[in-house]
Amino acid sequence: MRKRRNWLQGASYHIISRGVRRLPIFYDDQDRHTYLAQLKKVKEGYPFILHSYCLMPNHIHLLLETKFHTPSDIMGLLHTRYAIYFKKRYQFTGHVFESRFTAKMIDSLPYFLEAGRYIHRNPIEASLPEKIEDPLWCSYYAYQNDTKNSIVTTKRILDYLGNPTMEEYQEYIEKDLIIVQK
Repeated sequence: MRKRRNWLQGASYHIISRGVRRLPIFYDDQDRHTYLAQLKKVKEGYPFILHSYCLMPNHIHLLLETKFHTPSDIMGLLHTRYAIYFKKRYQFTGHVFESRFTAKMIDSLPYFLEAGRYIHRNPIEASLPEKIEDPLWCSYYAYQNDTKNSIVTTKRILDYLGNPTMEEYQEYIEKDLIIVQK
């Protein structure tokens, strides 16, 4: 039996989970839409605050702040539901996700801000820069367009950054970023 993870009510976590053998967990927008819809449903039953997310082809990043439930409870339900969908759609057998998800507890404001920045930079660093503004891929869109997003809460990060303009937030995300053209 696995050892239960340490959990503090109200703590924030950078959560990472990969497809088994690094295989894709998202093949198209329907998959990403389904994952986000399941995330929303889980959030209704197990309330939490989602500060940012990124759905890469073979892994996910979430910056999640717990309320009353552990990250294990939240992610267990989310990934069980998504795996059922994925297996049915692709006639896939076996595990969809590689081992256990990683949950790095955020222990400082600089780490919290850097985790959010790292998550939004993920598509750019993977040479998918056009995907950063697609809300089915990344929460960056909610930060850039000041749109209401039923899943993401932008207030905490933007408040800590002094409520930057869209251009200032983009500069913050791209600061010291070297993009290699292919």
